[in-house]
Amino acid sequence: MPIFEYRCQRCGSTFEFYMRGKETPECPSCGSKDLKKLLSRFNSNVQGSSGSAGTCTTCSGGTCSTCGK
Repeated sequence: MPIFEYRCQRCGSTFEFYMRGKETPECPSCGSKDLKKLLSRFNSNVQGSSGSAGTCTTCSGGTCSTCGK
């Protein structure tokens, strides 16, 4: 079930809406349907090599064979 984030154009309230089917969201604070869909942030955890982002801070050569970074 997708989760969307909206900001009410009438009262400025920001809220999440769990989309089920073709429901039309409305502001839980004032009941308005004049809403703007926001770009929601998300978090992702990726395992594996991180390339240059995981360089060793104690070695001048970038990646380090002793600490594994």
